Amino acid sequence: MAGNTARKRTTKTTTKANLSGVIAPETETATNLNRLVHERTRLAIISALAVNDKLTFTELKKLLDTSDGNLSVHARKLEEASYIRCTKTFEGRMPKTEYSITRDGKKVLRDYLKHMERIIGAVRGT
Repeated sequence: MAGNTARKRTTKTTTKANLSGVIAPETETATNLNRLVHERTRLAIISALAVNDKLTFTELKKLLDTSDGNLSVHARKLEEASYIRCTKTFEGRMPKTEYSITRDGKKVLRDYLKHMERIIGAVRGT
């Protein structure tokens, strides 16, 4: 049959290398970042709290140059994950909201930074 020619199929096999250059499971790829922490505003919140004992809502808002609503939403997600702690008090008649990082928050930030360092090292070839 003239029109029936066999086509050679090639299968492209891709493997992902871990950050030390050795083939590793999917869990070692750059796409396996902690998405809760990786988001810009949440990373900024948890980073700011890692270097400060505590920050008020107003201090965080000013530091991050963000809106009340944006800060509230992202802080709540970190609080629900137990990465930060929210304490509400009053100073006179004025409400005061303070945030601090938890032990779990410090650990997740350290793990996130280690992962990013491995990615940077792989890109730099070190």
